[in-house]
Amino acid sequence: IFNLLIKQPSPHRPHSAWRSSQKGLSDTEEPEIETEELGIEKLSAEDLVNDETVENYEEDFEDYDDDFEDVDEADDGENNDLESGEMRAEIEAIRKAISVENECIGTAHHVAEEHSQHKRDSRSSQSRGAIHKGKYIDFVTAKQREVSKKVASKQKKRSTELLRLVDLDFSVTFSLLDLPPLNEYDMYIKSFGTTNTKQAYIQCNEDNTEREIQTEDIEMCDKWTQHPGDSSKVCGGPNSEESLNDSVNKLSIDSQRLSSFLRSASQVIAVLLEEDRAEQHSLKKLRSEADSLSFGDGCLQLNTKLSFLHGREVSLTRFSQAKKQTLLSVHRPLSKPTAVWLDHKTVVCIWNIWEPSCPQQVLLCNSEIRCCCFSPGNATLVFAGTDDGSVVVWDLREHSTLHYSMKIGDNEWTLRYPTFSTDAVLATSSHFCPVRAVEPVPVIAAEGHSPGFSLLPNQEDLLGMSFQLASLDENGLLHLWVVLELPKVNLAGSQMDLGLKPGGRLKLLHSSSVTPIARSLRRDTSHIGPLQALTLKFLPSDSNHFFIGTDMGLVCHGTRHGLKIPPKFYRPQLSGHAPVTVTSLDLSPFGEPVFLVGCVDGTIRLHSVRTEYPVMEWNSSTNGEPIVSVQWAATRPMVFFVLDAASNIYAWDMLAKDSQPLIKEAIQPDRVTAIAVFGDPGKSNSFSGILLAKQSGKIEIQYFNKQWAVPCPNELESLQNVVLQSC
Repeated sequence: IFNLLIKQPSPHRPHSAWRSSQKGLSDTEEPEIETEELGIEKLSAEDLVNDETVENYEEDFEDYDDDFEDVDEADDGENNDLESGEMRAEIEAIRKAISVENECIGTAHHVAEEHSQHKRDSRSSQSRGAIHKGKYIDFVTAKQREVSKKVASKQKKRSTELLRLVDLDFSVTFSLLDLPPLNEYDMYIKSFGTTNTKQAYIQCNEDNTEREIQTEDIEMCDKWTQHPGDSSKVCGGPNSEESLNDSVNKLSIDSQRLSSFLRSASQVIAVLLEEDRAEQHSLKKLRSEADSLSFGDGCLQLNTKLSFLHGREVSLTRFSQAKKQTLLSVHRPLSKPTAVWLDHKTVVCIWNIWEPSCPQQVLLCNSEIRCCCFSPGNATLVFAGTDDGSVVVWDLREHSTLHYSMKIGDNEWTLRYPTFSTDAVLATSSHFCPVRAVEPVPVIAAEGHSPGFSLLPNQEDLLGMSFQLASLDENGLLHLWVVLELPKVNLAGSQMDLGLKPGGRLKLLHSSSVTPIARSLRRDTSHIGPLQALTLKFLPSDSNHFFIGTDMGLVCHGTRHGLKIPPKFYRPQLSGHAPVTVTSLDLSPFGEPVFLVGCVDGTIRLHSVRTEYPVMEWNSSTNGEPIVSVQWAATRPMVFFVLDAASNIYAWDMLAKDSQPLIKEAIQPDRVTAIAVFGDPGKSNSFSGILLAKQSGKIEIQYFNKQWAVPCPNELESLQNVVLQSC
């Protein structure tokens, strides 16, 4: 320790030998502290002599830390007692020498002393601490300093690496302020202000500028117009020929939309007017007790008091299965000529029972019609079979300009002739005897819909106008036709389709032919002579099966394709084959495989499709009167209605009484020639009834009361039980 404080390499240090002799002194003794202070003062004096001496002074110090060893306090105490006297004498001599040297240096080195004062103070404080405490090394501070340097080095390295990756993006710029220059008007408003002011314009000579108040010359040209127009072009002029095609196309598109709107709107307006007229003028008459039947709840009469319908007997009536309010009536030709030239033609009227004042459309046919029906979808097509063996089709969608218009009485009527006729079809695809039945081949109802209605109104739009039609003549020849809609209309007519009317777009394409009665007779030798076919029906749940009524009391069962399924014939319960004619045949509209048969001897039979003999048979229900028509009720599975040749109507309710009819109504003197039952299973109470066509040409609609319109609970199950008991 003393070597660090006093050792000097210069010859001016006479006490170096003494300093070496003080190695054994303790660090904690008071004399050592005083000696240290004197050594520091001497060192300061010597450093101030010159700058070179000061620098060499610091370099002359050597590290003697390894030469010193720690001595116990006990040993130090013994040595200090012996040498204390000598040390004090030497220290006093050193102090005097230092004082002499300091006086020689003087004030010349005062500036150098102030310059190194801070360094000497720090050394003196460290020397005093070392003398006072002994040898001391602060490892904790050094360790912390080393750790801090490492952390700072890592942070500096990481920041340097991150700065290489960080890059500012200057691709997006934003305008913090967009202040376009004001125009003259804005400057005027800004300077003038808007408080308690109102802008007004006035015309005077000062602001009479051409841009502000002068108008351009009006362009004028000559145009012509015609109303009503004879063609699609209703106006024109000298310069209008260039845009003629565009105007024609635009006019045609607009006219189609207008006609569609008017057709829909006019129907709604007509129904409202009819309801208002019925309520104001004929409400009491429609619900009079004299006209209503015992099972009815009021009646409605269609207006057949038209000059071209006067004296015509109604032979057939048929309701559309898609539109329940639409029906057709077939009026026979007159036997005596009249003033109207239509007396030798068959007239077919299309009615809407919501508009009973007049028919919707009037159809004409040169031959007498034996059978007719609507298309299975929307009631837009009418099919009919005639006495001369032809099948005719009317397309009710055709424009009235394609047909003949005639003023009859006070009104002008459009008389529609058939769109297509099979008269001109090849002999191999035609009938050579009267056609007794025409029926559309039903499409199986979609799952979830009511059974019995094979095609819903909106399904025809999905299927188009393409479906199959069956026609049956008296000889038992069954023709299957495909109803085909042509893509284009030829107003000049077609040289290939000779049966197509000019402007028509619908025709019948022959598909196949079958003679089910002849094939069945060849396998059954008990029959003598040919059978005559009279009526045709398809099974609603499976259009592959069809049933044909004959003049021998038998119903022939056939299939359009595939294997034949027994039974081939449906026979009466009596043994043998009585020569009776099947006059009416109707299948259940509720999806059950049962059908009713009416015969000329007054017999009514209830058959199951699976058995040859009837489930039930009533022989004397009409007292021997021939059955004209038998039809199921549209809303009740156990109810059906019968019309006989004596103009008696029988209402059967097998749920209440299965042995005889529940109600019998005799309608005289105006005899009933045809009936048609209508109704909607979803609206049984409000829309269900029976149509009566009379010999005088009147058409009445009898609405059913609640007893005959609303089905009883489990009524369909009761019909199923009756069928199962017979099997």
